[in-house]
Amino acid sequence: MTPASRLAAVALAALLATGAAFAQTAAPAAKTETKTDSAATADKKAPKERSSESLECSKQADAKGLHGKERKKFRSECIKSAKAGTAAPAADKK
Repeated sequence: MTPASRLAAVALAALLATGAAFAQTAAPAAKTETKTDSAATADKKAPKERSSESLECSKQADAKGLHGKERKKFRSECIKSAKAGTAAPAADKK
């Protein structure tokens, strides 16, 4: 064999070998659900029940048109005072 034919044979073998290396692999098998319906629904977090104080303070904040940080601060103070048994806090001064 001449050096040129050996080089051609090696190149052909390398070309065939790399084709197998870059071939697409099979997709992984789909996961099957083993949980029961009741267990699956128990895993999901249920929304928290809001207290009457929280709802009332939200209504007051809506009536005052508060948004963002001012609303959060107002509701925090309102809920604290409602749980302590005192009246709702006065409007924020700007």
